[in-house]
Amino acid sequence: QVQLVESGGGLVQAGGSLRLSCAASGRTINSYTMGWFRQAPGKEREIVATSSWSGGSIYYADSAKGRFTVSRDNAKNTVYLQMNSLKPEDTAVYYCAARRGAAMPGSAKEYDTWGQGTEVTVAS
Repeated sequence: QVQLVESGGGLVQAGGSLRLSCAASGRTINSYTMGWFRQAPGKEREIVATSSWSGGSIYYADSAKGRFTVSRDNAKNTVYLQMNSLKPEDTAVYYCAARRGAAMPGSAKEYDTWGQGTEVTVAS
């Protein structure tokens, strides 16, 4: 079973940047689809981006396109989310998630392993 730990969240001014990291342990992630999700207060958890096991196929939610970049370093067993041009509406708890296999679903219920989340607050 893989375990996930996110880091890198914090308070940033609108227009700023943050880089989130998701460190995996227990198993190597090179056979896992990795996803980044977020959940704002009072809202459902929503997808931000997903990466195929190789990183060769990536999906971005419309809200993330052009501003966020997901990458993975399988040698370090770590996935990253670079977030630029942050907006107040990006404020949320960000979660890293994993599922085995090649499919890249956008639904949170399709992922069976989750980190504890890291909080991102974007001030206007």
